[in-house]
Amino acid sequence: MQTLYVELGERRYPIFIGSDLNPQSLLAPYIHGQQVMIVSNETVAPLYLEHYQQSIQALGKTVATCILPDGEKYKNSEHLNLIFDALLQAGFNRDCTVLALGGGVIGDMAGFASACFQRGVYFIQVPTTLLSQVDSSVGGKTGINHPLGKNMIGAFQQPQVVLADMSQLDTLPDRELSAGLSEVIKYALLGDSDFLVWLEQNMDGLVQRDAHLLAEAVYRSCAHKARIVANDEKEQGERALLNLGHTFGHAIESYLGYGEWLHGEAVAVGMIMAADLSHRMGWLSADDVQRTKNIILRANLPAVCPKIPLDQFLSYMSHDKKVLNGQLRLVLMKQLGKAVITKEFDVELMKQAILANQR
Repeated sequence: MQTLYVELGERRYPIFIGSDLNPQSLLAPYIHGQQVMIVSNETVAPLYLEHYQQSIQALGKTVATCILPDGEKYKNSEHLNLIFDALLQAGFNRDCTVLALGGGVIGDMAGFASACFQRGVYFIQVPTTLLSQVDSSVGGKTGINHPLGKNMIGAFQQPQVVLADMSQLDTLPDRELSAGLSEVIKYALLGDSDFLVWLEQNMDGLVQRDAHLLAEAVYRSCAHKARIVANDEKEQGERALLNLGHTFGHAIESYLGYGEWLHGEAVAVGMIMAADLSHRMGWLSADDVQRTKNIILRANLPAVCPKIPLDQFLSYMSHDKKVLNGQLRLVLMKQLGKAVITKEFDVELMKQAILANQR
C-alpha cells in the first residue's frame, strides 16, 4: 500500500492506494461518530456493500445504506434528496459520517449531501472506478448537474480519507476503465511530460489491467492533484488547470444528454480540441496534436464527437464554471506537459478547432 496526503493544514487527509485494502483498520481513525451512511448504487452495491457494512459494524458503528440508480443522468436534485431522506429516516445526527462507495457520480452526490446535511457532516470517499480514484474523489469538489450545465450546483467538501482499492477495478467494464485513463492522460498533458512518456511506454499494459501499472498511474495522478489542491483548494488560480479538456467536454456531455457519453470520453475529445486550438495559436506543433490523439486512441477513447450545432456547442460552453466576468477562460497547452489558463484566444480559431473534431 502507498499513502499520499492532501496537505490542507488541520484538514490534512490521506489517500490510501493498494489492493485488497482492509477498510476496518484503515477507516477506523476517520469515523468520528457512531453513525455511518453508506451511499452506493445498484451496480456497485451487490459487489462491495456487504464487505464495507460488516467492516464498519465490526467497529461498533451503526450502519445504514442508501442505494441510488447508476448513471450520470441521475446526478440531480431529485436523487440527491433520496440521500437526505435516508439520513433523516435513520435519525442520523451532526456527528454522522457519509461514506461514498462508488464512482464519480456517487462521490459527488454523497459529498454534496454531506456538505448540506445539518450544515455539514463527516465524509469518506471509497472510489470504485479508475476515474474517481485518480480525479473526482480527491480535492473536495462535490455537486450535481443542472439541465443548463454540468456540476453547476455544489460545494467544496473535503473527505476525511480516500481509500483507492485497485482490486475493485477488476469488476470495472472496459469502457469505464478507458474513461478513467482519459483523466490520467490529462495530468500528463497539463503538467508532466515525463509522465506522458511513461504512459506512451505503458498504455498497452494499463488497458490490459496490469495491477502494478494501474497503481503507479493512480499514485502519480493523485500526487499531481494533491499538490495542486494544496496550493489552490477553492480554484482561484492554478487548480483550474485540472479542467484541461473539460470546457469542451462538458459541452459535449450536456448536448448529448448526461450519461450518453461517459465523462472521460467527452474530456478525451475536449483535450484534442484544446490541443488543436493550441496548435492553431502557434503553441503546439502538428506532431504534438497527433501525439495527443495517439495516446487517447491507444486508451480506446474517442478522438471525435458527434456533430453538434456550433451555436449550441458555444452556448453550453458559455455556461461553464470557468466563465469569469462574462469572459470564457480556457485551459490550453503551451507545450505538451505545460498547460496555461487563458482568456486570450481567437474565438474564430476556437470554432475551427471544435468543428474539426466532429464527425
